[in-house]
Amino acid sequence: MTNATPAISLDGLSFGYGPAAPDALRDVSLEIPARAVTAILGPNGSGKTTLLHLLLGLLTPQSGRVMLGDRLHGEYTRRELSRLLGLVPQSEHVPFDLSVIEYVLLGRAPYLGLLELSQEHARQIARQALEAAGVAVLGERAVPSLSGGERQLATVARALAQEPRILLLDEPTSHLDLKNTRRVLRVLRTLCDAGRTVVFTTHDPNAAASLADHVVLLREGRVLAAGPTERVFNSQSLSETYDVEVEVVRLNGRLWVLVH
Repeated sequence: MTNATPAISLDGLSFGYGPAAPDALRDVSLEIPARAVTAILGPNGSGKTTLLHLLLGLLTPQSGRVMLGDRLHGEYTRRELSRLLGLVPQSEHVPFDLSVIEYVLLGRAPYLGLLELSQEHARQIARQALEAAGVAVLGERAVPSLSGGERQLATVARALAQEPRILLLDEPTSHLDLKNTRRVLRVLRTLCDAGRTVVFTTHDPNAAASLADHVVLLREGRVLAAGPTERVFNSQSLSETYDVEVEVVRLNGRLWVLVH
């Protein structure tokens, strides 16, 4: 993995929302490995969502560059980006009373015109996406009838219908109970094991410890540390990230984060 081309490379990336506001990201340089799970970890306001939006091209950096594979971000067309990157946002408003399969079919927009969404090939891809997300039985349910965990997994399926090589998730477990958090994290591990690059933001270090191969620690728009979870996840680095005394312990073969 160390010799492979990173899925994403950032070099000196900076961004601010206005002259009166502090920079949301400052001189961020890091590499996100391909076919691995990377957690971008930090407290609220550390720049996690801003970083995802820069990767998607929703924001333009004020300085620095973004590489996706071996190409500059700006060399991709919008359609190419939508096929390369899939996003699962923190929340997504569904304005119509769509069924889950209809909602997932929206992920085929980068490939098909709006009037082609009912084609059998598109429906086959959507069904495969629902299967991969573990919610195939929900296809005919109305989206508003879903529980929080079911809706989050349906959103994962909608992103998977784009057939992206890189899946970006913004705080995917922030509103879920323990059972659904575990369910979502297991799906993300399965997707990575099948060959996708998974990048998710979180303020929960235990979610990161349970899943991530690679961790990026952000505080006030700066990278404090980045690298393999086993190396980066330690009491000192996490205490600095969260500005609170943190202890990292190993229990039953995995890392746990305790706050004192």
